[in-house]
Amino acid sequence: MAAYMVCTMTIRDPETFRKYSDHTPNTLSKYGGRFLTRGDPVTTSEGAPFNERMVIIEFPDRASAEAWYNDPEYQRLSEFRRAATSSTRMILQEGRADQTAPDPRV
Repeated sequence: MAAYMVCTMTIRDPETFRKYSDHTPNTLSKYGGRFLTRGDPVTTSEGAPFNERMVIIEFPDRASAEAWYNDPEYQRLSEFRRAATSSTRMILQEGRADQTAPDPRV
């Protein structure tokens, strides 16, 4: 089942951030990851304005997403992201085969 890494961040040092963003795509192919969005404009339909950068990455499954995140090369590059951002959130969610039935626990 596909899994999605949703990343939001506030960039305070664009020059350092490029040392991360210029090389991150090369780390994805090994794990079957692909960008669905990558810093594209976001519109707030409801709630507080969204002023961060958003990236959504699709992986074949949770294991692939976790392997990518824990890959030593990605972790080396992520040091530039950590140095360049004042806030970051990376969340992972698996898709479901049956999208018609809501989760009964909600």
